[in-house]
Amino acid sequence: MQAASSFFLGIIHRCDDAKHSFALAPWCLHRHQQSKGRAQPPRGRLKSDAFLETQGAASDAALARGRPMNPSPQVSVTIIEARQLVGLNMDPVVCVEVGEEKKYTSMKESTNCPYYNEYFVFDFHVPPDVMFDKIIKLSVSEHLLMIFLGGSVRISAVLRSDSDCLVPWLPEHQFYHKWAILSDPEDLTAGLKGYLKCDIAVVGKGDNIKTPHKANETDEDDIEGNLLLPDGVPPERQWARFYIKIYRAEGLPRMNTSIMANVKKALIGENKDLVDPYVQVVFAGQKGKTSVQKSSYEPLWNEQIIFTEMFPPLCKRIKVQIRDSDKVNDVAIGTHFIDLRKISNEGDKGYLPTFGPAWVNMYGSTRNYTLMDEHQELNEGLGEGVSFRARLLMSLAVEILDTSNPEINSSTEVEIKLLLPDKRKSHGISPDNCTGKMEEFFLFGAFLEATMIDRKIGDKPINFEVTIGNYGNQIDGMGTAHVSPLSPSLTPHVPLPHHSSASAGDAGDRVWSWPGALSASSASSRRNYFHLPYFEKKPCIYIKSWWQDQRRRLYNANIMDKIADKLVSAGRGGRQPGLELAMRHFQAPRAFLQLATKLGQTAGLSNPLENMGQQATTLRSQVKKNTMKDKLKLVQNFLQKLRFLADEPQHTIPDIFIWMISNNKRIAYARIPSKDILYSIVDEEMGKDCAKVKTVFLKLPGKRGFGPAGWTVQAKMEIYLWLGLNKQRKDFLSGLPCGFEEKKIARGQNLPLVYQPVSLPLSIAEKQVFQLRAHMYQARSLFAADSSGLSDPFARVFFTSQSQCTEVLNETLCPTWDQLLVFDNVELYGEAHEMRDDPPIIVIEIYDQDTVGKADFMGRTFAKPVVKMSDEQYCPPRFPPQLEYYQIYRGNSTAGDLLAAFELLQVPTTPSDLPPIDGPTDMDRGPILPVPLGIRPVLSKYRVEILFWGLRDLKRVNLAQVDRPRVDIECAGKGVQSALIQNYKKNPNFSTLVKWFEVDLPENELLHPPLNIRVVDCRAFGRYTLVGSHAVSSLRKFIYRPPDKKAQHWNMTGNQEHGCGQRRAKEATQTGGLCLLMCFTRLLCTSRDILFSSDPSPSLSLLPLSLQSEEEKEKKKKKKKGGGGGGGGEEVEEEEPDESMLDWWSKYFASIETMKEVGAEQGELEAEFDNFEDWLHTFNLLRGKIGDNDDNATEEERIVGRFKGSMCVYKVPLPDDITKEAGYDPNFGMFQGIPSNDPINVLVRVYIVRATDLHPADINGKADPYIAIKLGKTDIKDKENYISKQLNPVFGKSFDIEATFPMESMLTVAVYDWDLVGTDDLIGETKIDLENRYYSKHRATCGVSQTYSIHGYNVWRDPMKPSQILSKLCKEGKVDGPHFGPGGRVKVANRTDEHLALSVLRHWEDIPRAGCKLVPEHVETRPLLNPDKPGIEQGRLEMWVDMFPMDMPAPGPATDISPRKPKKYELRVIVWNTDEVILEDDDYFTGEKSSDIFVRGWLKGQQEDKQDTDVHYHSLTGEGNFNWRYIFPFDYLMAEEKIVISKKESMFSWDETEYKIPARLTLQVWDADHFSADDFLGAIELDLNRFPRGAKTSKQCSLEMVTNEAELPMVSIFKQKRVKGWWPRALSVQGKVEAELHLLTAEEAEKSPAGLARNEPDPLEKPNRPDTSFIWFLNPLKSIKYLICTRYKWLIIKIVLALLLLIMVALFLYSMPGYMVKKLLGA
Repeated sequence: MQAASSFFLGIIHRCDDAKHSFALAPWCLHRHQQSKGRAQPPRGRLKSDAFLETQGAASDAALARGRPMNPSPQVSVTIIEARQLVGLNMDPVVCVEVGEEKKYTSMKESTNCPYYNEYFVFDFHVPPDVMFDKIIKLSVSEHLLMIFLGGSVRISAVLRSDSDCLVPWLPEHQFYHKWAILSDPEDLTAGLKGYLKCDIAVVGKGDNIKTPHKANETDEDDIEGNLLLPDGVPPERQWARFYIKIYRAEGLPRMNTSIMANVKKALIGENKDLVDPYVQVVFAGQKGKTSVQKSSYEPLWNEQIIFTEMFPPLCKRIKVQIRDSDKVNDVAIGTHFIDLRKISNEGDKGYLPTFGPAWVNMYGSTRNYTLMDEHQELNEGLGEGVSFRARLLMSLAVEILDTSNPEINSSTEVEIKLLLPDKRKSHGISPDNCTGKMEEFFLFGAFLEATMIDRKIGDKPINFEVTIGNYGNQIDGMGTAHVSPLSPSLTPHVPLPHHSSASAGDAGDRVWSWPGALSASSASSRRNYFHLPYFEKKPCIYIKSWWQDQRRRLYNANIMDKIADKLVSAGRGGRQPGLELAMRHFQAPRAFLQLATKLGQTAGLSNPLENMGQQATTLRSQVKKNTMKDKLKLVQNFLQKLRFLADEPQHTIPDIFIWMISNNKRIAYARIPSKDILYSIVDEEMGKDCAKVKTVFLKLPGKRGFGPAGWTVQAKMEIYLWLGLNKQRKDFLSGLPCGFEEKKIARGQNLPLVYQPVSLPLSIAEKQVFQLRAHMYQARSLFAADSSGLSDPFARVFFTSQSQCTEVLNETLCPTWDQLLVFDNVELYGEAHEMRDDPPIIVIEIYDQDTVGKADFMGRTFAKPVVKMSDEQYCPPRFPPQLEYYQIYRGNSTAGDLLAAFELLQVPTTPSDLPPIDGPTDMDRGPILPVPLGIRPVLSKYRVEILFWGLRDLKRVNLAQVDRPRVDIECAGKGVQSALIQNYKKNPNFSTLVKWFEVDLPENELLHPPLNIRVVDCRAFGRYTLVGSHAVSSLRKFIYRPPDKKAQHWNMTGNQEHGCGQRRAKEATQTGGLCLLMCFTRLLCTSRDILFSSDPSPSLSLLPLSLQSEEEKEKKKKKKKGGGGGGGGEEVEEEEPDESMLDWWSKYFASIETMKEVGAEQGELEAEFDNFEDWLHTFNLLRGKIGDNDDNATEEERIVGRFKGSMCVYKVPLPDDITKEAGYDPNFGMFQGIPSNDPINVLVRVYIVRATDLHPADINGKADPYIAIKLGKTDIKDKENYISKQLNPVFGKSFDIEATFPMESMLTVAVYDWDLVGTDDLIGETKIDLENRYYSKHRATCGVSQTYSIHGYNVWRDPMKPSQILSKLCKEGKVDGPHFGPGGRVKVANRTDEHLALSVLRHWEDIPRAGCKLVPEHVETRPLLNPDKPGIEQGRLEMWVDMFPMDMPAPGPATDISPRKPKKYELRVIVWNTDEVILEDDDYFTGEKSSDIFVRGWLKGQQEDKQDTDVHYHSLTGEGNFNWRYIFPFDYLMAEEKIVISKKESMFSWDETEYKIPARLTLQVWDADHFSADDFLGAIELDLNRFPRGAKTSKQCSLEMVTNEAELPMVSIFKQKRVKGWWPRALSVQGKVEAELHLLTAEEAEKSPAGLARNEPDPLEKPNRPDTSFIWFLNPLKSIKYLICTRYKWLIIKIVLALLLLIMVALFLYSMPGYMVKKLLGA
């Protein structure tokens, strides 16, 4: 079993062979969350490799929660059909339930194989964490009585994250055409109840659902091979019981105000705890609760909750929650999630999910009780907990049920039972040692630095609280902390008793307190942060606490984490030696196994780690240069598995929380996992942060930590932490930097020796003095913080307790500060090698300076300096440092890049020995130092040429329309302005096309500054208003590089014409067929041989329809013979379709089949041809920030228009051969040969083929779609031709629109829902920029066909012939030709120069220099989007656009793509005989088994037109004779193989609805009853397109004809026309029907009519039935014998005996008196 965990919709880790197994995970988050959801703050002073994880630490909170998710996910479910439903003659309905929302399909009559093909969409507006717990439930019910028939398929709903750490199981987050197994949860012994075929997709913003193509349609009918189950899960799942045992809880917080408690205590003397807890467990949509323990902080339950669910379950997460019972509203105290994959192993040596008994720590909001807790959602498990809430002792066990055991309870109801105490254990149910031995732990912390404290709280008293569990909690924990700020030492610490209450007094842990704070920097007037004066003496705390000793589990996790860290550091960069080194590290699990196996603690880990070690050995030997990418992916897979295994679900030691408290209010916190600071004598087992100085950033709790308020750092701390057993405390200072010492003094007579604050005597020489040089060169792509769309940025650099600012640069998003900031007298403590290898972190924050108010935060990044000690030389390769890019983060999103370098220089004994600051002195800038020469980039002179084409879609600015816009270009302080557009409405193009300017740019292209595009509107009185701006962050693709003539085929390596940086169009040829190609005529072999040796593009080799090669025909023949072509020769010799019968739809469906065979995907043209930006680019103009609430605006919302143009960057001077080239125009520079941008009239022809998967718009789950097209002032609404109640409408329409470019160039095609009352609703729309297509060199005006035809269905659409197009392309590309020489003028099958020219066009991308791929004939599939649901696809539209200039010859008429009308057919079914039918009745007179047989038949979807034969009464052998004819007229679409039915859904429907249903004939056999309902005996369903050939005789007919369809020859009635034979009934062991199927077209049926039943015309003979109906009359002796001997034998015997008894009694009564008289008289 492999990858069983990597299930649902592509959002979870692949963890093959890991210790988790089974099926569907609700959501596997990044390893930082797992069950805790904690964020990883940036770490400093640890090791150099670890710092790289801190890049982007501002977004780590997002990583911790699995990244922010799209707020409005959409779940779409398509119910296609059901099969093999258990039951007879039912009317099934499918219920789709997602969460609390239910939707139903329509009811299908009298079938257990219903076909629905109904589409449902569920919209949600909930956080992703809530979505994880949604259950998708599919159930099938009987319509009339709603008898529950099929069970539920429970699926945890999920959503896609864009985080690249998540590996999808299925592409595109969907199940496509999968069969769900139905089972009855009320009857565990019943087995499966049928199959349900469905599609399920969960779509977030920006997701596209792609339909996977099947090579063979019959693959989907293979139910066992297409089950809706994750990989590795067996189709035959078993029922299992999940026993969740709840023992007790500790450390619960106060959940009520103490006022009422004090009143009760005063009045009635009650002293109760203020919480009434109970435990609630949720699993697979079921919920179980324990009893409520009144008034108890330490409740004892000893109860177990039992769930019954299929195993392996499709839900992977169990939610355990402690709740407080309240009369008004129960509230959550804490929540914990158990991932079943982490507590189970599916391998050969695996085990079922097993957990505990173990303590589970729960986290949530702070412990102080308030009536309105603003962080209550943290207690519900949403977000990262900010405080310890409680811990719960529980266990989990799973038992597989033996459903054959009659004692098993068959219900799946949740059971609650009391746990019975074990008599063998004197102390009750849960032994104390079951969770480990209780040990005393010692936590030590030293606060070495507290800086960057927010200015809002900097002027108030500040202290810090450190807690582990409830130890150290000032509110209700074990101990309090009050320290005098002037005290030279800390008050004593004494051990706390276990389970001590809040009244333990102040004999607990202590924290250092400091009432005031100093300013962060006296050198800056814009101070924003403060710091605490921790100079000579550092405050310390220690806490003693008692926990169960489960260190071994945490040690194992630390070992695996360190192996993974080594793998990351060794493999970074992807070089071959690094990968081999990484593989060596990866074999380290073996050492771990040897160590851990001795202790017996590796249950579930040894097997996967052994496998991983073996795979690593194999992988290391296979690493080669050509296999690097594949092997690197495999290593990343290993890494994810290792990270997953390292997350230990059973750890008893809670996380450590550090809270900053100001003025008795909790401000900010940091959460540190206990395993990260756990001490061990073995280095591999020690936590990565144990006994090390760690940089911790405090953040705001809960929701306050997100958004602008949470972007600022609340405090940055350098803290030293150590956690270990109290008996190991001698080592707790082992990792402090040299120079610190601790002092022991006696305080009081009864108190032990205590640890003072670690102090630093000035006499010790380990204090290092440094100078930090921050070389701040430039930033790019910053956030637009002002309403103008620009910012006034400056950077603030923080290092230890100092900060400095750069100068403010006005109105730019790409500032070049070119400034050196020098930090003198930076004092650091520690050894030299520690400083060199792991210096402190530098924090850089970018702000926008405002004239009024404080500066606005724009982003933050982190860096580490290059360190030079005094004994090192300042020389290469380390010095001077190189400029590097640092990613700037603004909340969870990126906000630009910073180009800077940082060096930390130790100040020698003589400060003059420091490296001098070289560089030019800029007198104009005053005291500002520029970046020195050795660090600043080397500059060269470049020319930047700008192509000004035009502006589009400019929105209003300050409520006024833009009338006279201008574009300003700026790069590195230089720039150019475009010509002024005099009237934007009349012509939005520029009059002067090309302008240029020269600028000094760095030689290194990676260091090029961005180019800024600003659009301003010139208004009256010389006023200029900014419209929008755009920053081109990278100029690399616009850089021109002169071709290398020495290289062979130099013109093939260059870029496109004039090489102005655009990517070569040949990249577009490697598309894999993104567009639906319409290629049908095979390329002429001779022309291909003349021009090219092979066909380079896979998308050009699609199979033709009309001209198939002999090889293709042979393939088809073989396919028919091998794949079940029908047993006879007639199917193989099938005739090719007549050319005159073919139409455009023939081409369309043939292309779809071809695409399925090659596995190509449909898509947009823009995606395939790089948005047609081969020479004309589109730049989105963004507006600035409007208000404070504008921070979360998406980029789409900020777009105010588009600038069309391009640019070319090159070194000057240019080579002479370019400027002297023939036809070179110096006015156009590098933009030679571009067309004129004057207005041009164009005929736009829009073809709309069909729409698929539209979002339902009506209350009935359907829509009434129609097309609306808008281009400029033309607005077409095809409202009259709406299609009723369809989500997959076929439009088949074309629209001709005359437009003028550039004023009318944005085409909008929308699909609306028609409503009888009210306005029509927009379902979705798609927008196409026609201008880029029109001017593109890919020639997107009219797709190039693969054949040239002058008549027929494949007629050439372009007004220009292929030879004319080729001549024009050669002229434009300055290519000599075309020349049609005698060798090429070979006429084959009447083919001329046009065909040769066409073959060249199809391979135009192979022409050197001028070539690029031409757009082929196509149908593109475009997503429909709705502005109200941004980014979520509302369906798809298949269409294409042709454009023809009006000054050219007029094109021919539009291609007819109107929908095919279904063809009328008549199916005549003659039921001849039945055999071996079950005998249901017993004859009253003769007692023989018999049946009154009749046969009922109908076509699927036409149940109301079902027809019955007459009744064959009293069949004694199961044989029935009928000779009865059914006649079924129907409409049929041959290409789609569907019957078309148009009917009203109900009497209230306005229009008829069109249904497309598979062509299936149903024949049912019934037993007729006079006075009761008829009995159903069986049925057979024949798919008229592929069904098994009937047997010739009844004896040859068997059930194998139905069960082994794949091995039998299949026939199609549409090809065979007439079929006769015997078929078995599929739903019974016995029973056969002999029938004859005859298919005629409507015309044929009219010519040769036939009557229903046995009527005229063409009557059938009456059946020769044995006369058994009156057999009792013809053979009376037999009837009497049966009546007497069989039916009434015992009744007659009883009557005779009764009569004899009566006679005897009568005789006795008659003779008794006389006898008595004789006796008395003695006679």
